[in-house]
Amino acid sequence: MKRRHFFFFSGGLAIAGLGYLSQNIKTQTHPLPTNADRLLEPPNFRFVSIADSGTGSKSQYDVAGAMKGYYDQNPYPLVVMAGDNIYNNGEIEKVEAVFERPYQPLLDRGVRFQACLGNHDIRTDNGNPQVAYPGFNMKGRYYSFHEENIQFFALDTNYETDWKSQLTWLENELSRSQAAWKIVFGHHQIYASGHYGYNEFLAPKLTPLFAQYGVQLYINGHEHHYERTHPLRGTTYITCGCAAGLRPVGRSQWTAYSASRLGFAAYEVYGDRMIVQAIATDGTVFDRGIVKFN
Repeated sequence: MKRRHFFFFSGGLAIAGLGYLSQNIKTQTHPLPTNADRLLEPPNFRFVSIADSGTGSKSQYDVAGAMKGYYDQNPYPLVVMAGDNIYNNGEIEKVEAVFERPYQPLLDRGVRFQACLGNHDIRTDNGNPQVAYPGFNMKGRYYSFHEENIQFFALDTNYETDWKSQLTWLENELSRSQAAWKIVFGHHQIYASGHYGYNEFLAPKLTPLFAQYGVQLYINGHEHHYERTHPLRGTTYITCGCAAGLRPVGRSQWTAYSASRLGFAAYEVYGDRMIVQAIATDGTVFDRGIVKFN
């Protein structure tokens, strides 16, 4: 599933299903609240997301330092980890070097990390040691949890997983959810403009469920860049696999913003909107967008 770079070339379609995408992608723009508005109205909940983090490299520490800097100004209780938590082969004996030490300042303040499994994580015992590791707070290979008026759904998006059981579980969970905000996260991209691009395996499995049950946000890694899409059938897709390393990224017809830049994504959830910011290692906000409640 390598990317067909800038996949819609002149003279024809570059991937099967682009006609379907063209009919269903709606580009929406919404005015962002002013800084004054945001000061008057604190968010109901705040969290951040990272992915492809577990290297123990200087780059990982730089991003972790920026996460701590953001916490000092905007405290948050939750970090969503969208997979590849331990490079290169998911060896749990590395967890101190690639997780506990880099994020110790946040862990010391009680910040909780909620992880899912990436393709590197399942190379050791199919990822089971990570599922059992208390610091990743995984209730299984796929699971859900609530925060305020949000329900999060963590997926195992590896191709080898039991997709029949997982999709049955996901539909049941989504159909029963009474949460105002539904956020799904998994390691692999669905819409992205980097090395892998549009995911022909995952898209037909997941996007119809997202549309049917009103999932507003999908968070992923796997692609080592940052990217925010326009809302696609009501769902915004955030790629944030830039927590320790980078690859080049382009743009696609779904792209609202993309950058090959180290950093993390920060989210402020209000009653009727969610503010998404991409924050670099120097604390610079290099993207800011809004997800409207639907």
